[in-house]
Amino acid sequence: MNTKLKCLLLDDELPGLTYLKMLCEQIPELEIVKTCNDPEKLLSDFSNLDFDLLISDIEMPGIDGLHLAEKLQDKLVIFCTAYKEYAAEAFNIDAVDYITKPVKLERLQKAIAKAMERFEKSDSSKKFIQLNTDKGKTLLYFNKIQYIKTALSDSRDKTVLLTDGSFLNLKNVKFDTLLQELPESDFCRVNKKEIVAVRAIKFFNHNEIALHHLDENNKNTTLILSETYRSEFLKKVKI
Repeated sequence: MNTKLKCLLLDDELPGLTYLKMLCEQIPELEIVKTCNDPEKLLSDFSNLDFDLLISDIEMPGIDGLHLAEKLQDKLVIFCTAYKEYAAEAFNIDAVDYITKPVKLERLQKAIAKAMERFEKSDSSKKFIQLNTDKGKTLLYFNKIQYIKTALSDSRDKTVLLTDGSFLNLKNVKFDTLLQELPESDFCRVNKKEIVAVRAIKFFNHNEIALHHLDENNKNTTLILSETYRSEFLKKVKI
């Protein structure tokens, strides 16, 4: 296998981190980019790190592995933990695998094989669309989109909220055009003025969707789920 997964290792206990690194060094599909024992530090360095996979403990001081993984939405995650009770939550956020400690090489290799399969599948598909913005042409990567809404300044334009919290203004593009280009299973129109990325959703009810993204008041960004689009939305989230 020629492709290597660029991997981050995270465990707040140094002996566990050292042991995990030793195991990973025996798996040829992995390239260890960084090891870290502080989840807050890893999160602050995230934008400067080039990696595909995070192998992480769950119970750690500051921010636990589950909440950290939610913030790294477009990355593959494998959890290695001493606790069995977080498995359901881990798979709810689309973790590749969940390994209970003590970690064995054979079990880790199986998890890496799953990660590699998912990585190669995503790598072979289209990842972006080229669009005009108010600053020129851009490559809008699908895994960077949280939602798209009608721009306040001009209804012909659309504003995109990206995973880093920044906004991008798309010039003179229709929702129908965007929906034809976006991966159908990953995006859904929720009202006349907004499209949401399924992975960006934290909660929803009959009429409202809350995103992982926090607004300027430190509250979850909310979108209206209109009756016209509710049925299609529920299919997308497999309810």
